[in-house]
Amino acid sequence: RLELPSSPSLSSLSSPRSIIEFAVGWISDTRNYVPVAIALLLFEVVLNIIIIHRVNYTEIDWKAYMEEVKGVIDGERDYLNIYGGTGPLVYPAGFVYIFSALYYITSEGTNILLSQYIFMGIYLIFTSVVFAIYSKTKTPPYILVLLCISKRIHSIFVLRLFNDCVAMLFLYIAIYFFCRHRWSIGCLSFTMAVSIKMNVLLYAPGLLVILLQTFGVVRTIPKLSICALFQIIVAIPFLKEHWKSYIIRSFDLGRQFFFVWTVNWRFVPEDIFLSKQFAISLLFVHLILLLLFAFKKWKGQNQTLVQSFKNGGKNYNSRLLNPHYIVWVMFTSNMIGILCARSLHYQFYVWYFHTIPLLLWHVSWPFFLRVVVWLCIEIAWNTFPSTNLSSALLLICHVCVVVSLFISAPPPFLNNA
Repeated sequence: RLELPSSPSLSSLSSPRSIIEFAVGWISDTRNYVPVAIALLLFEVVLNIIIIHRVNYTEIDWKAYMEEVKGVIDGERDYLNIYGGTGPLVYPAGFVYIFSALYYITSEGTNILLSQYIFMGIYLIFTSVVFAIYSKTKTPPYILVLLCISKRIHSIFVLRLFNDCVAMLFLYIAIYFFCRHRWSIGCLSFTMAVSIKMNVLLYAPGLLVILLQTFGVVRTIPKLSICALFQIIVAIPFLKEHWKSYIIRSFDLGRQFFFVWTVNWRFVPEDIFLSKQFAISLLFVHLILLLLFAFKKWKGQNQTLVQSFKNGGKNYNSRLLNPHYIVWVMFTSNMIGILCARSLHYQFYVWYFHTIPLLLWHVSWPFFLRVVVWLCIEIAWNTFPSTNLSSALLLICHVCVVVSLFISAPPPFLNNA
């Protein structure tokens, strides 16, 4: 467990040093999560309003989103015939419903200022949920500051209006419910996130492990059924007549990304980047890392992974797992996927930015090194266009984090441990 310094009393604040010690102790005390979170959210309200009114909005995908959902609103149900300005519709049905609502609310997407304020609201809810997740992990409140000072993340939300923001909101809501051991509603929120953008599936291996460790194989099936049935129900209008088109387009795992936008593999020659061999190699490394973490780290103490699944089958306490362990498994599952991603575009930063401080504070690094790695990742994502150096820096940071997570002890497996 993390040992925190105790805060001196207010009456002892007789010198600058004692004031600093009090401030450090106060912001390190997990009992002060709520006031720290409230202060940061108030800061975020002001900051986002300033950004919206002082920094120019940049059109990237918003117009294309509106064009795509307009095609559906006009009656088209064949995904092969639904296009926007940036190409075909490649997102599942949940995206269509949510952005259709935004289409009507924002005057067919033309009221950009209203759209920005809607995404500001999404950002504030998003941040509040992430704060709530962090509070379950007993990490010091001061690391919440790192979640609020990213230039790129603010841009992704209120200056770019990317659908990734909405998908990740539902994902973090799911993780919050998992931390509270509300498994069914958590699975529902998880599958809602997947129905907006399938990058959320990077968290799926971790979710499968914690479900099996809580319920065993048989009782995990109903939870997975929630995920599957929701995907079918929301896609019925498209599956009825053009099911092949829907599956091919909305869950295209072989989708090719443009080299010009890559943030993580700029130093790789373009012909290699675009090759099937490169993609297969990354997939192989991804699978190997998942297996290593599953069998070595995601299993609890004094038991094998298979034994933890068998014990889950005998367990009838849905609150078995420690919330910190649940978050750690989900976050590491995604981090492995980020490391092995064939291409990361700038908006993809929101896929894992909010997991970075918690993962860094889990490994046995000095405070200074944690901050340096966080800062290097932020610099790499704010280098536009990406360079060989920024991409290499980002990859080195990702490798260091994943390796350090593997050699560090996992959080307590059992709740109240």
